[in-house]
Amino acid sequence: MRSLRLGLPLAALFTGVALLLTAPAAHAADTPLRDLAAARGKVIGTAVTGSKLTGTYGDLAGGQFSSLTPGNAMKWGTVEPTQGTFDWSEADQIVAFAQAHNQQVRGHTLVWHNQNPSWLTNGTWTAAQLGSLLQNHISTEVGRYKGEITAWDVVNEPFNEDGTYRSTIWYDGLGSDYIANALTWAHAADPAAKLYINDYNVEGVNAKSTALYDLVKSLKAAGVPIDGVGLQAHLILGQVPATLQQNIQRFADLGVDVAITELDVRMALPSDSTRLAQQKADFKSVVAACVAVSRCVNVTVWGFADSDSWVDSTFPGYGAATPYDANYAPKPAYYGIAEALGGTTTPPPTGACTAAYAVSSQWNTGFTGQVTISCSGASLTSWKVNWTYGAGQQITQAWNATCTQSGAAVSCANASYNGTVADGSSVTFGFNASWTGSNPVPTVTLG
Repeated sequence: MRSLRLGLPLAALFTGVALLLTAPAAHAADTPLRDLAAARGKVIGTAVTGSKLTGTYGDLAGGQFSSLTPGNAMKWGTVEPTQGTFDWSEADQIVAFAQAHNQQVRGHTLVWHNQNPSWLTNGTWTAAQLGSLLQNHISTEVGRYKGEITAWDVVNEPFNEDGTYRSTIWYDGLGSDYIANALTWAHAADPAAKLYINDYNVEGVNAKSTALYDLVKSLKAAGVPIDGVGLQAHLILGQVPATLQQNIQRFADLGVDVAITELDVRMALPSDSTRLAQQKADFKSVVAACVAVSRCVNVTVWGFADSDSWVDSTFPGYGAATPYDANYAPKPAYYGIAEALGGTTTPPPTGACTAAYAVSSQWNTGFTGQVTISCSGASLTSWKVNWTYGAGQQITQAWNATCTQSGAAVSCANASYNGTVADGSSVTFGFNASWTGSNPVPTVTLG
């Protein structure tokens, strides 16, 4: 069934209440993104968390995408937290999942200034020791997954915004040659893997992307094994660079592949229909720019669901940055990606699932309410309802749902046992709330 995101008429409503039902169904009638991408000669990927690769998350990760990037599982601080002691468990899990689902794996990342183990960053090393540590790390990790990783983000974020080299343990200790050496060592460990330099704010033509361009050009001229560049594309709503396709093309003209490696589009919260429509346009624009350049080979979103995104904790007040919402319902952005890949989308059925809000009892300081979610012509695998009180009501207790309230805004999601609403059936949850003054019943507009 297709997912539904509907504003729904309710029964017995309070002032200002408008209820939104979010219904993440499997949208199985749509052609999977991975199939649309394959028809265009592209790969569509997502970053994943290994522990989440079950249930709906696992179904979507395996069914919609043709490439997986470990979000954190292959970073140095994860795989070698103590010198000489390795933990490959999550990385192995992701690789095994990808193999079981006929997917590529994008290795991320071998050389970075962040998420390194404390024993490395707190150590005192000579240049020779530091170079030896880096070579050993690359040889060990790339060698472990030889033949199983399609591409590696070998060097991550080497530049400042003005195009100068970033001051890091690697640049400060080894000079800029660390980049060529890292690529050479990775190639020796797995000659078949594609090797990339990856950075952010290099999506459009600017000082930073030009520094990356000049570096790649010089590496190619020197015979260093460099196969591609990764444009991370952590974007802000409405700010897709106008020169994105031009920039992709100029790298392709150097004879290297290009990948959009960490795409998300963050917005100021809360999201609304206008922002979601702009986000759809932004995702569609980025993917279309890649489709237009033959050597742009991969578009990877940095987490496909808002519940698995880094944005909210990193950029306070921003979020909703991915193609799926927190309950795994495809957002307009999902359909933007699909359309850019040549797919067609059909609007979800209107009114197939509805929610009715009613007051079952009321007294001078409080009331008991309930919401019934019913489906006819569709089904749900989970649900979430939201409304805004208009007269100062405050929920004090809820059952058969997990409810939170911030100011006047209320959000209630299914419990672990009642997320499924079959076609022709319904579920109900209830709550107690306080009120003072008045508790009127108005005419409600659609959310």
